[in-house]
Amino acid sequence: MITATNIRAHAVNTVAWLASAQATIVVPVYQRQYRWDIGGCEQLLSDIRAVADRDDDQMHFIGSILSAADASRAGGEDGGAEEWVLIDGQQRITTLMLLIGALFHTVRDEDPVLAAELERVLLHPGTGETKLRPHREWAAPFRDVIIGTTDTTPAPSRFADNYAFFRSQIPADDVARIWRGLQRLEHVAISLGAGANAQQIFESLNSTGEPLRDHELIHNYVLMGLSHAEQLIIEDEYWAAIEQSTGEHIASFWAHYLVMVGGREVATTASGRGIYDVFRARFPRLEPAMLRSMAQQWRSFAELYATLLDPAREPDADIRARLHHLNTFGRGMYPLVMTLRARYGEGEIGRDQLLEVLDDLQSLLLRRDVVGTSSERLVARLVRASSDGIDALATAISRLTPSDDRVRVALKHSPLPHPEYVLSRLAQADASDDELIVDHIFPPAPSDEWTGGDGRRWKDYTEDEQNSHRALAATLGNLTLLEEHLAAQVFDADFPDKRAVYSRSALSVSRQLATVDSWGTAAISARSAELARQVMALWRRRGPLVIDDDGLTPILDAMSRRGWPRGWEREFSYVEYVGEHWEVPDIKYLFNRIFHRLWADQRDAVIAYCSKRGGPVYDDRAWNGDWDSLDNDHHLYMGWDSRYMMAAVQGVLDEAGLAPEVFVKYSYIGQIM
Repeated sequence: MITATNIRAHAVNTVAWLASAQATIVVPVYQRQYRWDIGGCEQLLSDIRAVADRDDDQMHFIGSILSAADASRAGGEDGGAEEWVLIDGQQRITTLMLLIGALFHTVRDEDPVLAAELERVLLHPGTGETKLRPHREWAAPFRDVIIGTTDTTPAPSRFADNYAFFRSQIPADDVARIWRGLQRLEHVAISLGAGANAQQIFESLNSTGEPLRDHELIHNYVLMGLSHAEQLIIEDEYWAAIEQSTGEHIASFWAHYLVMVGGREVATTASGRGIYDVFRARFPRLEPAMLRSMAQQWRSFAELYATLLDPAREPDADIRARLHHLNTFGRGMYPLVMTLRARYGEGEIGRDQLLEVLDDLQSLLLRRDVVGTSSERLVARLVRASSDGIDALATAISRLTPSDDRVRVALKHSPLPHPEYVLSRLAQADASDDELIVDHIFPPAPSDEWTGGDGRRWKDYTEDEQNSHRALAATLGNLTLLEEHLAAQVFDADFPDKRAVYSRSALSVSRQLATVDSWGTAAISARSAELARQVMALWRRRGPLVIDDDGLTPILDAMSRRGWPRGWEREFSYVEYVGEHWEVPDIKYLFNRIFHRLWADQRDAVIAYCSKRGGPVYDDRAWNGDWDSLDNDHHLYMGWDSRYMMAAVQGVLDEAGLAPEVFVKYSYIGQIM
């Protein structure tokens, strides 16, 4: 018989296991907060009552409890008091302790014999300390509930709420029945030795119930395997600071950090833990010495992330203003901005260079929004370009920035995105000023009596004239910025009345309107043209006018799809391969062509990639399936799914150093798949 030496698992009676425990059961610092609610407690109590009423040989299984001895406690100055780290099972064990505590307090004065049995489960004899010690931040509230007296009220907490529920639902004459049910609970106790992979076992056991979030899994992964003392050091010196800096945005921080260091997009997978999977692949091993070094880096970037979230933390006024402006477009560029700000702090790039790139990013994002082109899945490409220097980054941004001609046409005919931001910058005003209001010069829904000042009323306009006005209502030429007290006077007013108010504005963008005689489509178009020239100058497109390739996707940013979704045979319109135009309709075709081409041009790169990954090129056709021959002795297996093929194409091109020169153009089908 083959036995496992690092994992011991055996079925035990849960209450007997708790009562006999000589060690303190410790909830490690990486565990999430106790979360069981009243509904969970109600179900547990119902299950216990049900098993209590069955035959004596009927038991109730509550799952697996995973723990490991904390080696740092053995032979210490405290006499080697043993501690068992509760890796999985915190929620169940804590709730059972609260239930047993409720029973104990209910009968301790009326039934001392039963109270003594309950106390053996809850407390260490002699010391009177609780056998379960939650995370230190919650240890005191838990202790107050378990050890407190009936005439004191515990501090508000989830522990106190659930304990109070049990007290309210279990009268004294029902305690014996509940105790009988508790003694019929069983679980599998899994004890880990020093060589066991605690994280892998934890993930397998934690596949049911409420899933851990990405940042919680990262937290567990970082700390699991350390001694309790080492966990406390990392928690105090690094992790707590990371949480404080990022707050509710901690998950997005990790996603953006991984894009920054990996230069690849990070997406949530079907399992719901894509960020964690990428983190674990990036850091397959975290030895204590390496962990401390990496934790310093994480803490440093978390502090930078806090500054991006709240630019008021940035001491440099010019950088602060640009960070504030960038937040207009969301947080998509944070991975790039973090690395640039860090390089500036380390003296790798100059202040003027940083400011220039921050301006370029605003131009990129605004212009793409103006022409209606998505800016998703761009940042990884720009992060990769930045690793080749500021000039390479500037070129990459320029290639992705729509031209003046495209932007000018869109500004004339399309609704203006981010109007507060655009108009405030044109007016050199503070975009965060709540007392500035965007005003539609021609109102989107005018009354029948509205007039633009040419002697006609809205009701006299033809249908075509009305439609032309409505089409331009949200465009740049028909919008202005106005002080709140003035905007209240001109809401839906006729243009002659508005013109008089505009003359009193302190903002030039509105004051200039006082010189216009009447307002209609011609005036809107003329103003659009004038303001568009200012937009071109303020949000300039730097660099030479190279190919406008914002419709092409770098191969490393291509979408990885599971299986073979409907339409996969027409996913691509074409592929640009190192300057060549390939009519390639799908990933299976591209997979085959890439490996054939590289086998001819860069065979060493294919061999190196396959030696790392174990395929997809093999010496023999060792199993049945779809194969293609590269030569008489080497064969390409074609039986993989879409996700594998895309990863292989990306990986082998990266190995060959050609990935930056390969792009895919998605078809209409490919965009909606």
